[in-house]
Amino acid sequence: MRGEFHAPELDPEFFPGEYYGHFLLHDFANGWFQLDRLMLVRLLMAAVLLIIFALAFRNPKVVPSGLQNVVEIALDFVRVNIAEDILGKKEGRRFLPILATIFFTVLFMNIPTIIPGLNISPNARIGMPIVLAIAGYIAMIYAGSKRYGFGKYVKSSIVIPNLPPALHFLVVPIEFFSTFILRPVTLALRLMANFLAGHIILVLLFSATNFFFWQLNGWTAMAGVTSLAAILFTVYECIIIFLQAYIFALLVAVYIELSLHADSH
Repeated sequence: MRGEFHAPELDPEFFPGEYYGHFLLHDFANGWFQLDRLMLVRLLMAAVLLIIFALAFRNPKVVPSGLQNVVEIALDFVRVNIAEDILGKKEGRRFLPILATIFFTVLFMNIPTIIPGLNISPNARIGMPIVLAIAGYIAMIYAGSKRYGFGKYVKSSIVIPNLPPALHFLVVPIEFFSTFILRPVTLALRLMANFLAGHIILVLLFSATNFFFWQLNGWTAMAGVTSLAAILFTVYECIIIFLQAYIFALLVAVYIELSLHADSH
């Protein structure tokens, strides 16, 4: 019996379409609510997140225990190490809801990449990272506009004082592009690229394990090597799951802080 190597097929997962026929509710409301496998994973993890928080705080106690204690520790991590560390106590508490929402959404959407049967992060397709980046972008614009007014905020963000007038023709477009376009784009692409790459690497490692094992000759020993590499990379993905959630929320906090002090170049 000979093993076959199957390269990862990205089209059905990441670029779904009529051709592949992987939709539920395809005929409902002209397909506006059609769901593929990755969308079902998104809905599943969103439901798990909501259920965990609902159970944790359904009957909150002054001295927390059990699930409430775990969730409060996680919230305290976001409050202390992201919100207050970047924004200070006053502004940190003010923007904690959006930062905590972004952190836990990214975290729970990352987790399926290592769950057998799911094996993919919903953040590996660009839709969810775009939604999360837009949420952070709106918070950034709101913070600056609330403090300065929208016009003054935009001007303070892109016009560097004390520059020679001729340089403004060069610097203003660069600052505008960097502040109002590049920030949300890099947020979304960084998150998607990390989990798309991780998914591909894991598929390749496990496919190679299957291929080498069923050679049933000298190459079979290579299955142990690729299997160990797959396990080690899965452990590494566990770190990335948390790290990407932390980085995403941290960068949103940094962008909010920059908006709150847009006049301090």
